[in-house]
Amino acid sequence: MASQAVRGGARQVKPLLSLDNEEARKRALNLYKAWYRQLPYIVRQYDIPKSVEQCRQRLREEFKKHECLTDVRVIDMLIIKGQMELKETVHVWKQKGHIMSYFKPTAEPKPTDFLSKFLQGVN
Repeated sequence: MASQAVRGGARQVKPLLSLDNEEARKRALNLYKAWYRQLPYIVRQYDIPKSVEQCRQRLREEFKKHECLTDVRVIDMLIIKGQMELKETVHVWKQKGHIMSYFKPTAEPKPTDFLSKFLQGVN
């Protein structure tokens, strides 16, 4: 009875695209290369006020953010989303504001004490 519960809990799931981590890694590298090659055209076409190197740095940061993932299904889903984003960007189905949203500065924490709130004019 207990062995059936263990087998039921560790159920095998159907992969989305990749069968193992190595294949998912190759797909992620191919997506990175595709974005890397398209960045000069994207910068020129959308006329964004960033250099190609700044865009490549931001691309690197975005991929590094997800480097700790190990679940193949999650990696595949992110790859699918990245491919969709690339297609939308290359076909100019986005506007300049969508592209610039990737460069948003990090939000500053709101003040918590009375004096900081008073000086910033926050209620």
